[in-house]
Amino acid sequence: MAPRPDVPHGRALLADALRNKGVAFTREERQRHGLVGMLPPGVLSLDQQARRAWEQLQAQPDDLAKNVCLEQLHDRNEVLYHRLLTEHLKELLPIVYDPTVGEAIKRYSHEYRRPRGVYLSVDHPQDVRPAFEALGLGPDDVDLVVATDAQQILGIGDWGVGGMQISVGKLAVYTAAAGIHPGRAVPVMLDVGTDNQALLNDPLYVGNRHSRARGKEYDAFVAAYVDTVRDLFPRALLHWEDFGPGNGRRLLDAYGEKVCTFNDDMQGTGAITLSCVLNAARVSGTPMREQRVVVFGAGTAGVGIADQLRDAMVRDGLERDEAVARIWCLDRQGLLLRSTEGLRDYQRLYARPDEEWSDGSGKPKPIGLEEVVDRVRPTVLVGTSTVHGAFTEEVVRSMAAHVERPVVLPLSNPTEKIEAMPEDVLRWTDGRALVAAGVPLPPVELNGTSYVVAQANNALIYPGLGLGVIVSRASRITDGMFQAAAEALADLAELSGTGAPLLPQVENLRASSATVATAVARRAAGDGVARAPLDDVVQQVQDAMWQPEYA
Repeated sequence: MAPRPDVPHGRALLADALRNKGVAFTREERQRHGLVGMLPPGVLSLDQQARRAWEQLQAQPDDLAKNVCLEQLHDRNEVLYHRLLTEHLKELLPIVYDPTVGEAIKRYSHEYRRPRGVYLSVDHPQDVRPAFEALGLGPDDVDLVVATDAQQILGIGDWGVGGMQISVGKLAVYTAAAGIHPGRAVPVMLDVGTDNQALLNDPLYVGNRHSRARGKEYDAFVAAYVDTVRDLFPRALLHWEDFGPGNGRRLLDAYGEKVCTFNDDMQGTGAITLSCVLNAARVSGTPMREQRVVVFGAGTAGVGIADQLRDAMVRDGLERDEAVARIWCLDRQGLLLRSTEGLRDYQRLYARPDEEWSDGSGKPKPIGLEEVVDRVRPTVLVGTSTVHGAFTEEVVRSMAAHVERPVVLPLSNPTEKIEAMPEDVLRWTDGRALVAAGVPLPPVELNGTSYVVAQANNALIYPGLGLGVIVSRASRITDGMFQAAAEALADLAELSGTGAPLLPQVENLRASSATVATAVARRAAGDGVARAPLDDVVQQVQDAMWQPEYA
């Protein structure tokens, strides 16, 4: 039997990670595709291969070695890689993404093995279109593009071209959690240089060896990227990841109404936090319109959270100005005031009037977290500061003295950046606090009760959001679609019983992503941005989810 003309032959097939089956190729397939003599004679099933891959992974000495082992499998056999990831998502999510991916990013140039995705250089903007054309994909062949410029990665900062691992890791989660077809998704590295001196002086660094481009040069390069993707792949969703505070909000404002796009650090983080707070409000009995929120860490993530909590308060009956007045934002220098120097545009809405905090002696001095919590008596305390230990015992006890069920969300990651350990927060509040963290943590045993700490991981939101956008073929992503995602996720949590987590567990991620996708697609239709007919949304979502099975 002749080989199919669209399938590589011989060694080229073994090198094609998306089509390679390894020793799962049957005898007939080996003859058909010119593989006779290129593989051991035994034929194993995909399940057997997955069992062996899991054993190999378990033999690795540490999490970074496991990350490398998985990436090597990813390079050889994508179906097997995604089968393994899907079957062991709870165990492997911290390996392929946060927190282990941070170490992989730092080691990227020294562990470099094989390119994956599209690398674009600000030094050669004329190559943007040829780079995408080289993929050989048509206008209907791409559903999703994840791009980063790697300026502000996971609390570890600027790591230049190593940020490609962020785009690759995000897409792996999209596939495992929501069934986004790996052949229809493209990771992109926007290499605009780096300000990391260690990288610039590393002889093995594989990225651009100059400081970060800014201003007109940067904007023109990003515009070339957006215009090219929009032209070549008009149905694709554009996902922005780990852009610095000076660019993340600005780029979203520039393109949010023009193309189907979102910024996960701002909007994804806002939605997952909103899910936490919605469920905390159900447990505490305090409606959203009565919440008082302190956000410590007023960057793109913190203000993105503030925006979505503000909108939820408005939906619960407050005027917009009233909702803004119930949110206090701080950075490391203290409370944002209208007189604070260097405020970014997106921070100005939440800057407090100086007279609220002046003692009458002139310009207010910097106002720290402890003073703000003492005076505001917040019901919700959110941490996106990456300041380890910022939520001290004094701060938490002050909050708990005035609130029966304080909501404490130390969301910074990795673990060495977390504002407080949930175990401490629960101990300081005698188990009254409602806690979620940005990193995976074991249950906390306190006074005979086991408290399951929810992980406020964006992976609970963005895969389902992306799938819903793809199924509906949304022309853009509305605020209502983020609301729908947050509410759908919140509704999945089982809140009965002391110590129940505020969010569903990661091991149920594929099912929860389908539920989120259904809600998002329906809201896209309701908001008038869906371009696909949605006759049976539940079935359309299921049909759109790729399964890691050999063809």
